[in-house]
Amino acid sequence: MQFVLSDDADRDLDDIWEYIAEDSVDAADQWIGRLFDAFDAIAETPGIGHKRDDLTAYPVLFWPVGAYLVIYRITTLPVEIVAVTQGARDIPAFLRRRFSQ
Repeated sequence: MQFVLSDDADRDLDDIWEYIAEDSVDAADQWIGRLFDAFDAIAETPGIGHKRDDLTAYPVLFWPVGAYLVIYRITTLPVEIVAVTQGARDIPAFLRRRFSQ
């Protein structure tokens, strides 16, 4: 099984890398590697995520990776990674903005 990154998720990864790289390029590379490991795990077992009806009615699942949330959709195959964001964000507002674009 494989995954695809949405354009938004690809930009999220760039933003995460740039933010972390301000302090350490090696740490930024390691975090992006951890996230891609999570994408692979999600693709291999799409049901490992959690539906969060309290956060959104959108048909997405959530998978935590450290302080980040991988938000993905399994309504189509391959699995689509739709967003990667800090778990401390206002996730309902973030998703409303993301899906209204």
